[in-house]
Amino acid sequence: MPAVDPFSVLPKQQTTIVVAGPGKLEIKHDAPMPEMTPSTVIVKTAALAINPADAKMLDYSAVPGAIHGYDYAGTIVALGSEVAAEGRLSVGDRVAGLVHGMNKLKPEIGAFAEYVSGCADLMLKLPDGMSFEEGASLGTGVATAALGLFKELKVTPSLEPLADGKVSAQEESEFVLVSGGSTATGTRAIQLLKLAGLRPIATSSPRNFDLCYHFGAEKVFDYKSPDCASEIRRYTQGELAFALDCVSQADTTQLCFSAIGRAGGKYCALEPFRESVAKTRELTLRPSWLMVLTIFGGPVALDGEYGREASAEDREFGRQAFKAVQGLMDRGLIEAHPVKNLKGGWKGVVEGVERIRSQAMSGQKLVCSVA
Repeated sequence: MPAVDPFSVLPKQQTTIVVAGPGKLEIKHDAPMPEMTPSTVIVKTAALAINPADAKMLDYSAVPGAIHGYDYAGTIVALGSEVAAEGRLSVGDRVAGLVHGMNKLKPEIGAFAEYVSGCADLMLKLPDGMSFEEGASLGTGVATAALGLFKELKVTPSLEPLADGKVSAQEESEFVLVSGGSTATGTRAIQLLKLAGLRPIATSSPRNFDLCYHFGAEKVFDYKSPDCASEIRRYTQGELAFALDCVSQADTTQLCFSAIGRAGGKYCALEPFRESVAKTRELTLRPSWLMVLTIFGGPVALDGEYGREASAEDREFGRQAFKAVQGLMDRGLIEAHPVKNLKGGWKGVVEGVERIRSQAMSGQKLVCSVA
């Protein structure tokens, strides 16, 4: 039911974590409340997830005064008019999603806040058995895996196979390599590929093999093995044509390029790839890299090659992808990535960003309760 003045029952100020300068965050307890638009809802945050990009972009393209953070989970406390009319979401729903934090064009929007104004069609209703901490791990992982697999690589002609949720892959289905299968985006990619009827294979360290298998990998390979690429080619009989690189370093790019069959195919990274590696197979392999923030449709006002033009196409794709994943969640087919709970509330979030700057996470996602 739409509220005439939703802020009449909400505080006038809130706690946020804002950018103090390059590499620096500070906690503010007197920040203004976020604006609600017809297509957004206000969420009272309960848990926040910490991504490597939280530290990287803070160092690379800081926006002083802007609220930071991307992933959140919490409870809806107010609905925009269009959202209320649609009827899918209600006040009191437990949800998770992502926002474009530290955005110089909208500095008042960020996940590291007591209240978040989130796009209703880029959030997921959480099942009763999923905690807020687990839910906070979903947003960026879902968006990144979906964009990489179904938009950039086009592993299926449309999102329809994903929405159908065909859990059992067929022998004639395509192989898809997920490099970094134990990352939060990697496990999400493996699960979505499996549900779309494809044959996910992955690379990880041996200690995380079981995690990759748990999420649906058909075969997992040790990325440190000098024979990893040849083992993948042998297993796929030289027919691998798709690779999503969730690590996106020079050595993982080379590994993916070497694993893809002689006929070539497509490679998608989450960071700019090395041109020197790309030139080794420029006649048979099409590389690309994605910036997940294009899913919001507006311009990505970041420095250098991370900046992107507005993309209405990516915005519509995001809406359809989250709709498909919501259907899978409603059927109990989506499981959260393992999380590591940090203590300390808002201070714990700041400390978590510092921690992830120097410590790569594998097999777990850092989350912090702020309820």
